[in-house]
Amino acid sequence: MSGSTLSSRPAKSAGLPATYVTASGLPRYNPLSQALHWLTALFALAVLPLAWVAVSLPPSELKGTMFTLHKSVGLTILAIVVVRIVWRMIHPAPADPAAPKALEVIARINHWLLYAIFLVMPISGYLLSAFSGRTTNYFWLFTIPGLEKNEAWQKSFEAAHIVGQYAVYLLVALHIIGTAWHLVIRRDGLLERMLPVQDGRGMR
Repeated sequence: MSGSTLSSRPAKSAGLPATYVTASGLPRYNPLSQALHWLTALFALAVLPLAWVAVSLPPSELKGTMFTLHKSVGLTILAIVVVRIVWRMIHPAPADPAAPKALEVIARINHWLLYAIFLVMPISGYLLSAFSGRTTNYFWLFTIPGLEKNEAWQKSFEAAHIVGQYAVYLLVALHIIGTAWHLVIRRDGLLERMLPVQDGRGMR
């Protein structure tokens, strides 16, 4: 592909600080949005392997430790996503002036579904544990109490948690595929909007 896609972009970001505009002229996400995005990605990459290892281990102290880490990371994701949703309502995502409207709508739907599943998963995970009569130890800092044991509710939330993991795989895969399409096929610099300034513009 030629560079015509970038050169045809309107100067929609005029007047923004250099640190808020990409090299191709797109408005950049603000630093807090960037930090929350990458923190979510980091913890999401950690929470799934912790669960896989914990489930595969025989009953032991190590198994309990892995589950404690899994639950703690999951609750951290919940807190971060709540902050992200509030922050995004106050500071809407910058528009891509060159993207077809349909693609922008699909991207926004995918983002909100990701927010939803990252709320559902830690909540269902906590409830399946709580309704089995267990407390939740958050990184050994404090304990979140469990609930009265209820096998029916425990099994319901366990099923929701298991189904939800496949939704996570699907939505994260779609997000990565979309990003790769922008990066490799469209080559429009969209990913740069979620990265700190790399070339020193606006820095002193």
